[in-house]
Order: sequence, then structure tokens, then C-alpha cells
Amino acid sequence: MLLWFAVVAPVIVAEVFRSPLVDYRLVALGALLPLVEVVAGRVFVLHTLAAPVVLLTVVMLATTGRRLLRRRLLGIPIGLFLHLVLDGTFTSAELFWWPLFGLSFADLTVPEADGVAVRLALEVVAIGVAAVAWRRYGLDDPAARERLVRSGHLPSTVRTIGGR
Repeated sequence: MLLWFAVVAPVIVAEVFRSPLVDYRLVALGALLPLVEVVAGRVFVLHTLAAPVVLLTVVMLATTGRRLLRRRLLGIPIGLFLHLVLDGTFTSAELFWWPLFGLSFADLTVPEADGVAVRLALEVVAIGVAAVAWRRYGLDDPAARERLVRSGHLPSTVRTIGGR
């Protein structure tokens, strides 16, 4: 489910924060990070609320007095938080609230591993979200695409869909 996380998380952040200066590449990276555990075949800390909370704390403490660096790095814990929402981790209290219900990960499963049909459907939805976002954020303009690739920033103006 690469596209589901890599596309939908940055679009959610873009729509909620409406900031052209967020590094959306790092939001996508944060949203994709827990997939390392999927490749390993088991869940661990990246699928818990503890991971983004600890990372957010580290970013906030490590970037005191460095506002621009902080703004950039905040994308990673935000992406991690969104991964927990987008894969439904919050539906497993033992996993989401780890270590409150015990320290073991032995009996816990990776939410992304459930059902090939669901995963495929979410990838198709992500393609649709990407198509809408492509137009909404003006990524048909080569300069806007270049800016996104080089800085992670979206254009400051957002197009409305349907001419409104």
C-alpha cells in the first residue's frame, strides 16, 4: 500500500494546514516509515502511538531556536501519526497504546497485512486522490513540479475543482 500512504497523507496535511511551506516529501516519508515493519513481517514500535510522540518530542527539543528546520522535520512525525490513522492501527488497543497493555509484540499483527482486496482498493483510491491533487495543486505546471521535487513545497495557490 505504498500509494495509499505516500499520496493520501501529504494531501490530508495540505488540506488541513494549507501551508505551502510544509515539506510534503517528509510527510510522505513519515507515512511510509512503518512499512519497514511490514517488510519485516511483524509489527514493532513504528505502529504504536509511542513512535510519533517520541519523534515529535525529539524534533521539538532538537530544533529549539531553528524554526525553519523544525518546520521541515515536523513532517516526519506528522506522517507517522497519519499512518496510524490511514491503516487503522487505532482499532487495535494493544498495538496503538503500546506499552500500556504489555511489552510484547508477539501476538500483534500488521494492519496493512489484512486482505489483498482492501489493499488494492485503497491503492485505486490513492490514484484517484493523486489525480485530483495533481490538478488542485497545479502540478501540471513544470515549475510547480520542480518546486515539489526540490523543496517539498506546493504552490501557494490552490486551484478549485469544477471552476468554483
